[in-house]
Amino acid sequence: MPSQTAAHGGPFAGIVPADGEEPVFAPGDAVRIRTLSPVGHYRVPLYLRGKTASVEAVIRPAAVDNEEEGYGRNAGARRHYYRVAVPMTAIWADYRGNPADSLRIEIFETWLERI
Repeated sequence: MPSQTAAHGGPFAGIVPADGEEPVFAPGDAVRIRTLSPVGHYRVPLYLRGKTASVEAVIRPAAVDNEEEGYGRNAGARRHYYRVAVPMTAIWADYRGNPADSLRIEIFETWLERI
């Protein structure tokens, strides 16, 4: 289904989406999983931080950041989760399987940066 934002016309032409309503990344985008060290509970495995990945899908609809919500700091702000593929060779230097193998994980938008 095509987007109904101002850029695409339609019944919502001229309306600017609120922060977080439109995904920052799209399938095919190259991203890096950020190297963060938050205190408390977080949902990104240590062994994936700093690794490069490719966005495979945008998870819709936008969702609340579980990490912030758990501490009552989110106030309902929504952003997107993304399914990303991390090459196995990037995770394990001595990986001996098919070089095209990758691990898929769903990661919240704040953990990803464009490369």
